[in-house]
Amino acid sequence: MEQMVVNMVGVKKKRRNKMIGPLNLSIPQGYVVVIVGENGSGKSTLINMLMQTVIPDEGDITIFGQSYPDGIPPEIKQQIGYVSEKSNSEEDHLTAEEVATFRSYWYKEWDDILLQKLLKTFNVPVNTRLNKMSKGERRKLEIAVALASRPKLLLLDEPSSGLDPFAWKRMIDELQTYMKQGDSTILLSTHIVDEIKRLADFIILVHQGRILGMVEKDSLLDNWKEVWVRSDSTILEDLPGVVQAHQESPGVLRLITTECKQLENLLQHSGIQVIKTRGLEFDEILSLWIQRDEAVIAQSVRGE
Repeated sequence: MEQMVVNMVGVKKKRRNKMIGPLNLSIPQGYVVVIVGENGSGKSTLINMLMQTVIPDEGDITIFGQSYPDGIPPEIKQQIGYVSEKSNSEEDHLTAEEVATFRSYWYKEWDDILLQKLLKTFNVPVNTRLNKMSKGERRKLEIAVALASRPKLLLLDEPSSGLDPFAWKRMIDELQTYMKQGDSTILLSTHIVDEIKRLADFIILVHQGRILGMVEKDSLLDNWKEVWVRSDSTILEDLPGVVQAHQESPGVLRLITTECKQLENLLQHSGIQVIKTRGLEFDEILSLWIQRDEAVIAQSVRGE
């Protein structure tokens, strides 16, 4: 049985003029789980509620199997690494070395050898005050410090913001190395498609404060496809997972399905010819996923 690092049950938070939640979510140990969604969809709020920098109005959150209504104790915080979307202004007048020295006191598993390696790999100016660094330099420092704490759970909110392509590639390499520890878990929010492709085991889609689902990345890419078949629209009622259909020409039907393997097996047994198949890009899949969810909601409202 898989161990769950994070559980959220019925979690809600009112933010200005919108509601985040109810969020129901389980993050298994040993995987990279990527949160995707439009700006303002609730990705950062979700991560901030795990860190207790934002307190939910309702619901229950457990980390490593325990809930902490009175605050996360130091021995648990030592096992969590965090890179915020926004830099911590309290450290503005410290150098990279001073930041590392300060933070090392708080982490039992602090790895200074790893830190020095990462600072060199990322080419961080260690004697420069943080408020004099570029956004990318500061972000590289934050990633290095988070990894040096050897966390069991690493929370990353838009970690590649401000990174140049070379630093981005090094970040990907270091995160993949971190995951080789075996029991490590990453929860990461991003809008960078290549980040999702290279890192994600599972994808969570958040839209307008709601979690639309959590799906294995490979399953998503294998099953959400565009298929052209030698037929007409009379077969649609019997086909699985069709989210779009268009009669392109007499006898040629273009489908988008979320269940391609099942669809192809059914068509083969029915003697219907598959002309060609195209894998969808991530942005196409996410857009269709949102459209499908909105259509389901609209249908349920009409049925009330």
